Amino acid sequence: MEYFIQQFINGISVGSIYALIALGYTMVYGIIKLINFAHGDIFMVGSFIGLYSARLFAAAGLPPVIILLLSLVFSMGISALLGMLIERLAYKPLRNASRIAVLITAIGVSFLLENSGILVLGPQAQGFPEILPKHQFTLFGDVQVDTNQIMIFVITIILMILLQYIVHQTKIGKAMRAVSYDLEAARLMGIHVDRTISATFAIGSALAAAGGVVFGMTYNAVDPLMGVIPGLKAFVAAVLGGIGSIPGALVGGLLLGTIETNVSSIGFSSWRDGVAFAVLILILIFKPSGLFGKNTREKV
Repeated sequence: MEYFIQQFINGISVGSIYALIALGYTMVYGIIKLINFAHGDIFMVGSFIGLYSARLFAAAGLPPVIILLLSLVFSMGISALLGMLIERLAYKPLRNASRIAVLITAIGVSFLLENSGILVLGPQAQGFPEILPKHQFTLFGDVQVDTNQIMIFVITIILMILLQYIVHQTKIGKAMRAVSYDLEAARLMGIHVDRTISATFAIGSALAAAGGVVFGMTYNAVDPLMGVIPGLKAFVAAVLGGIGSIPGALVGGLLLGTIETNVSSIGFSSWRDGVAFAVLILILIFKPSGLFGKNTREKV
């Protein structure tokens, strides 16, 4: 039992990163029905911003907690601006285009970010500084949790609470929900739709950047292609939870991380990535709307 509890804790830690990325997928899809495949690469950009921010603040001799907080703020802020810029330049001109045109554009933006990263930063992986000293804490028996896992839990919970507050209690959050429900009706009621969509991209990109920073702290290395697999797995998590549902993205990410960790722990570590996509196939066959999604009728 202690072994399975330990694997559950490890799975929640990995799944929290997937959940932070999946939230961006699900928010953008909920607003404009776009699968933003460049989202995983914004996760990569956020991790590099966190890397250079952490090095800069560490050189200034700041305390570790302050370095972590400032790195998160810088990474989330710049990534939010990048998300808005991508939406304005790449997606807004295609607002009335076919879905396939927008999807191809998203893939093109993804390749652009990846290859720009290789050109500017180099193809080699770079070491991420150890911001918080690693300590192991024993909960009971052989069950342990380290400072990185605690940090991931705390950051994910705080950001989820903040996101729920924004979506349900603020003016921009109410505008997001209105646009998600009916874009044209929201425009007729005086909601600035373009501004609302830009804000959605900004929030989703900021969450992905937070995931990038905690990913770098956990695995101690970042590279320009690091966003490909986590981005795809986060998409699987969003579909699993019900794409368009914010609680679904959180649950889907945590569940996928737990499944992956348990598969690795029983000796099938080489199947870790394959299991994630097997989950995608199964969910599309047996419950296409996901765990929290709703079946909707669409006129053709």
